[in-house]
Amino acid sequence: MTLPDSTFTDELRVVLDVGSAIIEGQPPRLVVRPRSTVEVSRVVEACVAADVAIVPLGGDTGLSRGTESPTDRPSLLLSTARMRRIESIDPDRWTITAQAGVTVQEVQEAAAAVDRRFAPDWGARGTATIGGAIATNAGGNNVVRDGTFRENVLGLEVVLADGRVWDGRRALHKDASGYDLVQLFTGSEGTLGIVTSAVLKLVPATAHRQSALAAINGLDDLIALLALAHDAAAGTLSAFELIPDLGIERVTEIHDLARPIRSLSEYCVLVRFASSEPVTDRLARFLSEGVDAGHIVDAVMAATPEQESTLWMLRDELRPPRIFAPFHQHGLKLDVAVPLDRIARLIVGVEEIAAGIAPTARSYAFGHVGDGNIHMMVLPTTDETVAAFLAARPGLETAIDALVFELGGTLSAEHGLGLLLRDRARPQKPEIEWELMRAIKAALDPDDRLNPGKTLPPAR
Repeated sequence: MTLPDSTFTDELRVVLDVGSAIIEGQPPRLVVRPRSTVEVSRVVEACVAADVAIVPLGGDTGLSRGTESPTDRPSLLLSTARMRRIESIDPDRWTITAQAGVTVQEVQEAAAAVDRRFAPDWGARGTATIGGAIATNAGGNNVVRDGTFRENVLGLEVVLADGRVWDGRRALHKDASGYDLVQLFTGSEGTLGIVTSAVLKLVPATAHRQSALAAINGLDDLIALLALAHDAAAGTLSAFELIPDLGIERVTEIHDLARPIRSLSEYCVLVRFASSEPVTDRLARFLSEGVDAGHIVDAVMAATPEQESTLWMLRDELRPPRIFAPFHQHGLKLDVAVPLDRIARLIVGVEEIAAGIAPTARSYAFGHVGDGNIHMMVLPTTDETVAAFLAARPGLETAIDALVFELGGTLSAEHGLGLLLRDRARPQKPEIEWELMRAIKAALDPDDRLNPGKTLPPAR
């Protein structure tokens, strides 16, 4: 859909840098790149006057088709790429305030410069933006100790659907004075308002961080091993990640690395302890107890920063485009979460479903054991099997979704629902829950102008 020239006002053309962009597989559309909250507000006001929808865009690292333009009405893409300013760093308040287009890594580096730490972290830290991470309530590797993005946001500035600005950047660590609007907008995928700035929580710097890679006896050992890690860590366990041996094999091959561990167990766990005090003894105690209990069959501890970096490279590079190009584009990518004690049942269940419906497909799991968020891929691995896999894919989705619901899980742990999961997620919640969310959407955006069609299944 090409937007008519008459759609946009002179004000929109003068105030903002406006350009057209062609995104592969989609029609030309208009992209605006405001530099400030004032400019975002003026864009929204102009779109209200012209009856144009707005699709917010952050770092474009999402996987749930949350930034696709609607096909039934004129729309523009509002990018925060030029809203890159860190507005204040307040170590005495333990906060940092940043515009929506600042990347997660930039906030981490700014916090480190004042001997503080910004906790959220994941492989796309250099691309993912604060606004996008808030919109999806992103998680990552450190959720086991520091929580999701929701737990790390104290205040927000948001442009509403009519162009008005709500400035809720109060930097309070506690506030019981009414409804928590910060939490309402966090995780809303840009459907309720456009986040332009945020007050983020800082935590103490951890001078000592040390990780270990341990080959485990089997998936049934995961939860007992997690309990041992918590006991040994005494509050210093910051990450507990599942890594398949398949991933270790592919990453070391692609990057010409030596395998850090010899055992060929189907799965390993990557564990990190972090504290202001040395953690070597605690980490060694955990590994020893894990071996004695029969949960661990082999392990290696990072002894240098370089070894630490290499171990985490194994985790960061597990993304399907890195290790299974070009077949990842056809694959079924899962971002699910289940109660911790059901992780093994989830992984085994998905593997059994895939073996029955798409027997030529490859399945593997990785992710955040500490919070129950498991990523799984089911994908073809040869040109000859792509067509058969694509034919089987709808059946795979239906069966796997049913398994996730049976286990009391969610189809989206940290990537949002977007369009990809919007309708598939309907059975996850009772209809009254969707009705409550639609009522909130109708109250804040009655014209469905902000990221229309995303997140909420249509009313029956």
